[in-house]
Amino acid sequence: MPYWQLFYHIVWATKKREPVLVPEVESIIHNYLRTKAIGLGATVFAVNGCADHVHVVAAIPPKIRLSKFIGQIKAVATAKFNKSGHPQAPIYWQAEYAVFSFDRKRLPNYVAYIERQKEHHAKNTVIPILERVEGQGVKMIRQKGEHYMVDNESWRQEMMVYLQPLDELGQPGLPGAVL
Repeated sequence: MPYWQLFYHIVWATKKREPVLVPEVESIIHNYLRTKAIGLGATVFAVNGCADHVHVVAAIPPKIRLSKFIGQIKAVATAKFNKSGHPQAPIYWQAEYAVFSFDRKRLPNYVAYIERQKEHHAKNTVIPILERVEGQGVKMIRQKGEHYMVDNESWRQEMMVYLQPLDELGQPGLPGAVL
């Protein structure tokens, strides 16, 4: 088995941004999403959102194409929910989604951001680029090359911390971030 560390933040919305993910539905949908993702070999660190969209942070193995993974978890969640006989059914998703890759160092930040989704939306402290599901007009986030110097000793020391195993929140024993 190859060694890999592929972390993703995925977000998508309900069809027409309808606010159908009310609390009694949300937990069911989130459970279906988590269960299917784990079944596909992913490690799920966070699932949350608001009434009209969902965020997932997961480590997804390279054996499955990212678009296939996202399509399957979305499809299974709504198919199972819509067949469940729940009075809120049916629920549908928009076809679009946004996906962001990031490194292990930032995993606690992404998990904290997703766990506090409702608070961020209530206080208008969202990070706009992490809330988009369409890509038109979005500029890429880019740092200057000097941040990636291979011989940089502080970078090397930082990377050495990540040799420690991850705990259940994806943290290598470092204090969690509050984003």
